[in-house]
Amino acid sequence: MKLFGLGTVALYSFPSMAFNTQKSDTLELIGKGNPTVFGNGFSLRKEAYDAFVKMTAAAAKDGIEIHPVSSYRNYAHQNRIWERKYKRFTKQGLSPIKAIEKIIAYSTIPGTSRHHWATDIDIIDKSASYSGDVLVPEKFHGDGPFCKLREWLETNANTYDFYIVYTDDAHRKGFEYEPWHYSYAPLSKPMLKEYRKLDIKKMLQAEKLMGSEHFDENFINSYIKENILDINPELL
Repeated sequence: MKLFGLGTVALYSFPSMAFNTQKSDTLELIGKGNPTVFGNGFSLRKEAYDAFVKMTAAAAKDGIEIHPVSSYRNYAHQNRIWERKYKRFTKQGLSPIKAIEKIIAYSTIPGTSRHHWATDIDIIDKSASYSGDVLVPEKFHGDGPFCKLREWLETNANTYDFYIVYTDDAHRKGFEYEPWHYSYAPLSKPMLKEYRKLDIKKMLQAEKLMGSEHFDENFINSYIKENILDINPELL
C-alpha cells in the first residue's frame, strides 16, 4: 500500500482491483479487495469522498462539524469486531445463537458489511458536547448532542447523494435504526446490485467464523432478506 499526500487529503493507492461500476470485483464486495480510497482520518472512494467534503463544508456553515467515526472497513477489521462481541456475549452467559442475534442488531457478519465498499460512513457532530458511546440513537434525538446534526442531515444529506441506510421505520426488519450511518447512493446502489449476484449462502457457510456452525439455511435466508436488503428503499 502506498500513501500519497494531497494537501489535507490522503490517497491510499493499492496495486489492483479498483471498483468498476460495470463489473465490480468480488473481493472488494466482501471486504477482501484493495480499493483506492481517499480521506484524512477516514476512507471513501473518490466520488463519495468529493461529495462528503462538499456536504461537510455546507454543514460547517450551519455550525455543524461533521466528523467521521467509521468508514471503510476491510474483512479482517469486521471480523475483529465480530469476534470481540461474540466472545464478550458468550462469556456473559448467552448461548451462541443468542449471542449472534445480539451482534446482528447493529453489527454485520464479516463479508456482508456495506462498510467493505468504501461508500458508507458513520458520522457525529464533533462541535457538540458529548461523552461515552456516540453511536447510540438516543444521542441523536430529544436533548441528545447530535440532534442538530440529525435534523440537518434529514434536510440536506440527499442533496449530496447521501442517504440514511437503516431508517426509523417500525415495519423495517434487520439492523436497528442508525441515524449516524449514511451511504453514497451513486456508488453503493450498483455495488449492492452486484453483491446480490453473489452466492452469499455459500460464502457464509464456507467462512470459519466464530459461531458460524449455527448459520443454517433458515438463518442465512433471513439475514439476507432482513439485514442486507431491508434498508432505505432509496438505496435499493
